[in-house]
Amino acid sequence: MKVTSSAVSLNVDDVSASSAFLVEHFGFREEMAADGFASLTRDDVGMNVIFLRRGLETLPADQRDEHTAGLILAFVVEDLEGELARLRSEGVAITMPLTDEEWGERAFQVRDPNGVIVQLVDWNAPTGR
Repeated sequence: MKVTSSAVSLNVDDVSASSAFLVEHFGFREEMAADGFASLTRDDVGMNVIFLRRGLETLPADQRDEHTAGLILAFVVEDLEGELARLRSEGVAITMPLTDEEWGERAFQVRDPNGVIVQLVDWNAPTGR
């Protein structure tokens, strides 16, 4: 198998709202869009984020009405505190405060208008662990 690209596809109620959130606050751009569909990318992410409208007829029946749940869209960033300050200044609600885990992960979370969790992370694990 040779993987040529990667994507995560999320079912949401309002595709435009989730798409606009990633464009406005996280620097994504819409690569493709249609009724009930948007594919977003950034040159530095290495994957696309796809939003599909719940109930979309093209989805298999057992997936059609599912809403994204239990998923964290995580992005590792270089300046975690700077990103936290920027998002606050843009009026984005921080839904999980900046936390430091014993294994070296530091992260905070926000939610998009459809409840999709976006987590920004940096790794400062002690050497030798």
